[in-house]
Amino acid sequence: MAKKTDKVIVTCALTGAIHTPSLTPSLPVTPDDIARQAIDAAEAGASILHLHARDPETGMPTGDPDVFMQFLPRIKQATDAVVNITTGGGLTMTVEERLAAATRARPEMCSLNMGSMNFGIFPLAWQDRDWKHEWEKPYLLASDDFIFRNTFKDIAKILGYMGDQGTKFECECYDVGHLYNLAHFLDRGLIKPPLFVQTIFGILGGIGPEQDNLVFMRRTADRLFGDAYVWSVLGAGRHQLPLTTLAATMGGHVRVGLEDNIYAAKGKLARDNAELVTKIRTILEELSLTIATPAETRQILELKGMDNVGF
Repeated sequence: MAKKTDKVIVTCALTGAIHTPSLTPSLPVTPDDIARQAIDAAEAGASILHLHARDPETGMPTGDPDVFMQFLPRIKQATDAVVNITTGGGLTMTVEERLAAATRARPEMCSLNMGSMNFGIFPLAWQDRDWKHEWEKPYLLASDDFIFRNTFKDIAKILGYMGDQGTKFECECYDVGHLYNLAHFLDRGLIKPPLFVQTIFGILGGIGPEQDNLVFMRRTADRLFGDAYVWSVLGAGRHQLPLTTLAATMGGHVRVGLEDNIYAAKGKLARDNAELVTKIRTILEELSLTIATPAETRQILELKGMDNVGF
């Protein structure tokens, strides 16, 4: 069974590299946008902030550490939330580009995709719309011929380098095989418990968003990791709130945010990330569940603390 806690960790993934500015005006793009929405999400109850960066002029995903450094210190100064920097980056980035910001910032956490996979976001370009930037539609459509790369060698490199900095990992598992990949690295001693296992449902190319799949992924993780892991759930799109609510009732933790879902209700775009955090917090508290504070989250995940980061 997953490590037992009496508090629910809420992760907020603010901007990501999936949605583009034309899909929603709420997507944070500039460093000011990202900092403000991160601080608001933390005040709403998110104890982990999962962060990507965007080119401030075009909104295109970027791995440039200089852009990250325009908002990371501001977030640290204004909130005690755990900063979690992507190593997934964006669809057009090399492994080195994806790792650059985390390498410089040495955060308490960084994300780590636990395998290579088809990563299809091209259906987002099928609907007619006025595109704000020339790059958006081709970027989305190109994903029908895209493989997100994280080989065993890539993963070992990231685990070794970031682990040496004391950084822990949000282990993103998009399918059952990714759990076995993670178990392989645990067996090799390249990653240490407690593992923070983010099981992800509803991305085209990964496991589907059915409840049976959620239960199966949980049972598989229990079998592979016993009480050496902390379980969290991400549901893409309209599956965000139903799946995270189910996971929390099963003793899991949750991830919400505009990276994964841009709607607050059917046909209603979320106005910002804080709205999505507030919605899941309200649901969980109505179920008599308690939201973990940043200090409690650090204790659960055994993080190195905000004083030991590089920003």
